[in-house]
Order: sequence, then C-alpha cells, then structure tokens
Amino acid sequence: MSKSHCYPFLPYPCISPHKAALLHSPVFPHIKHKSSYKHYRKQSTIVSTLLPITLAPFVAMASHAALVPSRIPSTARPRLSPAAPCFLKRLDLADFCGLKSTSNFSCAAHSRETSFVDVIAAQLGSKLSRPSRGVTVAKLKVAINGFGRIGRNFLRCWHGRKNSPLDVVVLNDSGGVKNASHLLKYDSLLGTFKAEVKILDDETISVDGKSIKVVSNRDPLQLPWADLGIDIVIEGTGVFVDGPGAGKHLQAGAKKVIITAPAKGADIPTYVVGVNEGDYYHEVANIVSNASCTTNCLAPFVKVMDEEFGIVKGTMTTTHSYTGDQRLLDASHRDLRRARAAALNIVPTSTGAAKAVSLVLPQRKGKLNGIALRVPTPNVSVVDLVVNVEKKGLTAQEVNAAFRRAAEGPLKGVLAVCDIPLVSVDFRCSDVSSTIDSSLTMVMGDDMVKVVAWYDNEWGYSQRVVDLAHLVASKWPGADEEESADPLEDFCKTSPATEECKVYEA
Repeated sequence: MSKSHCYPFLPYPCISPHKAALLHSPVFPHIKHKSSYKHYRKQSTIVSTLLPITLAPFVAMASHAALVPSRIPSTARPRLSPAAPCFLKRLDLADFCGLKSTSNFSCAAHSRETSFVDVIAAQLGSKLSRPSRGVTVAKLKVAINGFGRIGRNFLRCWHGRKNSPLDVVVLNDSGGVKNASHLLKYDSLLGTFKAEVKILDDETISVDGKSIKVVSNRDPLQLPWADLGIDIVIEGTGVFVDGPGAGKHLQAGAKKVIITAPAKGADIPTYVVGVNEGDYYHEVANIVSNASCTTNCLAPFVKVMDEEFGIVKGTMTTTHSYTGDQRLLDASHRDLRRARAAALNIVPTSTGAAKAVSLVLPQRKGKLNGIALRVPTPNVSVVDLVVNVEKKGLTAQEVNAAFRRAAEGPLKGVLAVCDIPLVSVDFRCSDVSSTIDSSLTMVMGDDMVKVVAWYDNEWGYSQRVVDLAHLVASKWPGADEEESADPLEDFCKTSPATEECKVYEA
C-alpha cells in the first residue's frame, strides 16, 4: 500500500522530535514514538515533518476528517510564521472536505487553499506570530443581487475604497451586460464613473481591468453562488428581505447575506454602523440587515441625544426624494398615494424608520414614530426630529456641541455637523450617514428639542453597506481584525461640482 505525503507542521518549525510527538499525539493517536519525526534544513529554516511511513492515505484522510466537524472559534486566529510562509484563504472549514485526495493538502509559497496544516493549527489553537508585511490573505468573494440604484452605488463605493477585504466577482441583473455596464458608467445623479467600464463578453464586464461576471436569473436558488465560491451576497433587489427569501442565497451556496433594506422577521438582526455594529460577531446570523437609509440617518444622532440628554418621546418627518417604488405617472400601486405621479406631487406615506431605531437602540422602543413626505427631487433627503428630553434648560448651542463632539470622536465618518446655510443638492454624494444642520437646531421651553439632518439616501447609505460588509469580513474566521478599510472623509462641501466626491464627475 502506498504511503501518505509528508506534512510540515508549521506552528512548531523548530521544536525537537520528542516535543513534536507529544504535541501532536492528541491529534494523531497513531503516532507513538519520536522516530516518526525527522528534521531537515532548507534555506536556513529548520522544519519538522512527518515521515510518510507513519500514516497510510486512508488513515491520514480519516484523521483529517475527524477534525472537520470542529469549527474554528472566532477567537482562534492562527498567524503565519515568516520563516515558513504558508498562505491560506481563510480558516473556514465548512467547504473543506476531509476525504479529499491528500494531493490537495498543500503548504507552498503560492498556495491559496486552506491546507492540512491550517486545520491542525486551528485545532490546537496556537498563538502564532502575525503575518509579515506583504503577506496577502485572499479576499472574500462578493456577489451583488440586484444592480439597481443601491447595487450600482455599492459597487462605486467599494471601488473607491483602498485595501478592501472584499472582491466583487459577480452581479445578478435582469438587463444583462449591456445595461449593467452602461448604467454603471453613466449615471444621471452620480455623473460619469471615472473607472474604465468595458464589456468583455456576453457574461462579463470589467471595471478598471477587474473582471465581473454578469448573470441574469430572478430565482436566487438558480444562481451560481456555490460554483463561484461566494462568501457574501449583497441583496439589493428589495424583494428578498425575509428569512425564507434571503435564505435562498444560502441554499444556493453563499455563506452570508446582507439585506440593503429593512428586514422582515425578528430572526434577522439589524445593524447600523456607528450605533450597534459592535454587537456583530461571525456566528450571530448568516443573514443581516443594514436597515433603511432613513434609519441610518436617524439612529446615530438619536443615540447621541439619548446618551447626552435622555429622550422621553418624539416624532420624525423625513422629507424624502422619490424612489423607484413610486410611479412616474399616475398608475396602480398598493399605496394609493404612491400611485400618483412622483415628479408632480408631495406624497405623504408611511415609514418604519423611526420605529426601526429600536432595533439598534432597544431602550428607545415605543418612544419614536414618524411619517415620510416624498418630494419631486431625485436624491438627498432630510430628517426633522422633534423630541422631549429628560435634561432641562438646554440651549441649541449645547445640543450642537454634543453633536460636534460625537462627529469628531466616536461617530467620525458617520455623523457630521454643518454650519453653512445649504440646500439639498449640496449634500449630494455625502459619505456620512447624517449631517446635522446646526442653524436649524431649536429648543422649545425646557425640554423640547428640534433637530434637522441631511442625508444622501443612496450614496451615504451605500457607504454604510460597504462598511457593514467590511465588518462582516473582519469577523470572518482567520481575518485580521486590525486590518480595516480606509476611513471615511469628513464631508460638508459647498460645491460638489468643483470638489471631487470620490467617483463623482459633474
């Protein structure tokens, strides 16, 4: 019978055979004596290896299979030794079959697959050194389902980030490559995308030379997520927002789903960056929601007000740009008001944004409510919040000062304060979730406060979707939590037409 391949034990490159046998015997009970180990020197690096005479292939595979059911805890983050640069994609063993041929086990300078050594290192929970500078861990593969307003904004925002841990490899769009490439390149609100966008073939476009596959299928169960090794799906259709719907992506082979809308169902957790993103961990759920654009605007400054002054109760009105859910001309709609021509009317409608704040700030449950007024502008919206607070005798200056402290501190890149008298178009392409209009802050009597905040309901929201996807990536087993994408810039510009907004051109 042929014998198994040699496997270098990366976590312990320079220990004695006797110690190696003691360390590894709990994993391989077949190893009984130190003669099973041998040392050799290669390029001044001493490596401990297991002689092929120890295990037959079926024994090696059985031993490896026994390790697979034990998932690696998120706290176990094995590091790579510079002396033995074994590269790994990530330490997620769900798709790593224990009965694969031993020829697939690797520890080579250019390997990109999880190796047998990675399994052992994770099982033993070793505290290894950090990767040396320049060592690259494979990025998580991302699919965009629905290449509409948020889908295209997400791709532009992701493209503008440096050192993103994400790799957008495929998008699902019913219009095919022709529509996807054209609408990505030319946008009536964002202007011309400064990236080079090309059609490579009937199923592929490229963005600055980066190939992205385009598929067209309305049934998530038929999407090629398993074949493409998709890690995260950005669900941007607005259709699959509950467990059964979004769960179809998981059935198709994806590992995580981020819904770019309020989720339906208490089983799907909601995260707003700057408010409760610290509650997320890898095992919490495979489907998460990024809430709505209005909740992303409202929640950060509600958090500040509640912590500083104590919110008793309040109401919110969002004056919101019309969206694709409304009708261009009068036509049938389940909401009779939204059935009327969007560009000709102020349309009152419902919004769950204020109530949804309690999903990320549970202590505010039942304290906030609100409505929306859809208006004939294509983008940028504004929230008007009126609350009663516990702290008495406040001034508008004190309220604005609290917002400034947060904007310069814990909410930097999420919250901003603007002292200039601007209008909606001036906040187009704003990176932050909400910009407080300080000149409109009011205090009535002892305990009533009015706050107005602007937000780009497409671009700013899409930046938070990227942030949430980066958060998911940072908690992935084997990820380096200290690595993060570039910080967002402070934003309060008076002339977006002359000052560049990342990928915006007038």
